[in-house]
Amino acid sequence: MKIAFQMDPIGAVDINADSSFRLAEEAQARGHMLFFYSPDQLAYQEGRITARGQDMKVQRVADNPAELGPEREVDLAEFDVIWLRQDPPFDMHYITSTHLLDRLKGQVLVVNDPFWVRNYPEKLLVLDFPDLTPPTTIARDLQTIKAFKEKHGDVILKPLYGNGGAGVFRLDANDRNLTSLHELFTGFSREPLIVQKFLPDVSNGDKRVILVDGEAVGAINRVPAKGETRSNMHVGGRPEKIGLSERDRAICAAIGPLLKEKGQIFVGIDVIGDYLTEINVTSPTGIQELERFDGVNIAEKIWQAIEARL
Repeated sequence: MKIAFQMDPIGAVDINADSSFRLAEEAQARGHMLFFYSPDQLAYQEGRITARGQDMKVQRVADNPAELGPEREVDLAEFDVIWLRQDPPFDMHYITSTHLLDRLKGQVLVVNDPFWVRNYPEKLLVLDFPDLTPPTTIARDLQTIKAFKEKHGDVILKPLYGNGGAGVFRLDANDRNLTSLHELFTGFSREPLIVQKFLPDVSNGDKRVILVDGEAVGAINRVPAKGETRSNMHVGGRPEKIGLSERDRAICAAIGPLLKEKGQIFVGIDVIGDYLTEINVTSPTGIQELERFDGVNIAEKIWQAIEARL
């Protein structure tokens, strides 16, 4: 098959951690041809969806993870699979790319399905499952946010469309910075904020559960660094081996059928204690850590799910 990866620069990936690299590596091992392009090179040209990029061969060489051919323009309708794998922020640039890729429906399998990636942002899809999530408010209005904090005391405040732990603040009952933080965020963005009740169980880790075509295939635990609330690996969280609890399986059973129906083949959910906090569909991570801990080829399972849809 001809596989295109729409992603951030391949030369900058960590070959031992990056999930896009691992997906490309497995595709290559299965005999598929790979093509790389950045989101900036995606275009609509008089009825065609095109991209300027390079043929790619990946390799486990730390300072040279991919050999790239000469730059050329391709018609993306000629590919079998396109991976939508650039990282957020989930801004209008990102949203526009989903609109363009959505025009290939019926011609090319885009993973994850861009229509539903657009309609299911990670921190909003969880609102469909209020019985699984901690108390949550999404608002731009300061009085609404203040009322939520007064009710719950200890809260987490973060940008609605952020990622990787950036801009995440814990405000405990004695904190006096809410108004200043609100001024800061609303000063450079028109987006609302999301506020959730703080879950003390985060000190034991924030579990990343991987689902493939709606089925849970394993989990890793991400433990915050000392003195840190955030457990994201981008900000120093430490991955640990962990199994799936009965609560994890119940959460996945509740959300899995919807994810499969909407073409969300590779999903990573975040679970703290007994609560679902995010459903990551844009560019989830965790494959390589899970494969090392559990000895299971997760990338193979993902490609099997894709090949079954073609």
